[in-house]
Amino acid sequence: MKVLTVNITSVVHEGEWTGSEGKTGIDKRPALGPVHFANEEVTCDVVVDRNHHGGYDQAVYAYAREDADWWEKELGQSIANGRFGENLTTSGIDVNSALVGERWKIGTTILEVSQPRIPCRVFAGFWQRPTLIKEFMASGKPGTYLRIIQEGHICAGDKIEVISKPHHHISIADLYAAKNGERSKVEEIAAVKELSGKYQEWAQSLLS
Repeated sequence: MKVLTVNITSVVHEGEWTGSEGKTGIDKRPALGPVHFANEEVTCDVVVDRNHHGGYDQAVYAYAREDADWWEKELGQSIANGRFGENLTTSGIDVNSALVGERWKIGTTILEVSQPRIPCRVFAGFWQRPTLIKEFMASGKPGTYLRIIQEGHICAGDKIEVISKPHHHISIADLYAAKNGERSKVEEIAAVKELSGKYQEWAQSLLS
């Protein structure tokens, strides 16, 4: 299990598809050397819409190369690392099956799995594919956001070591399925203390 590339914003795009802010940093490409991860930020990365992206629970986004390869076959096109807007392109670890609250040691950094990525119109606009949101939701391959627990550096080739797992069994895939209408695990989800405040409120609202 390792990081293939660490990706940071290459170009800040502007256009009608970029959402309420009028610009976006979704275009991420592999960095040439180590990248510093600290507090709620990936150094040299750009997060424009702070209302919907970034922050403690969405500090880092990881997407599996295996899932990108699946999309290449599904869409019939080449997909470069970083194309999903991910900071970490991973190999050998199923990021969608990661448990909410499990911790990874990568390089000198410790990260904690927090929540799935829910696609928005900026993502579809960047790909110039209007149907992408629906397709992405149906795929069950959301990738995962992570919190930065211990600051440090990560570079391409660093191993991913799962150093702790919570006692529950709720995965990123479970949260994603629930967001997509599968509500059989809502009670279990609501009991997960590692949920972000936003997801905790959402789960509680479903129970009530």
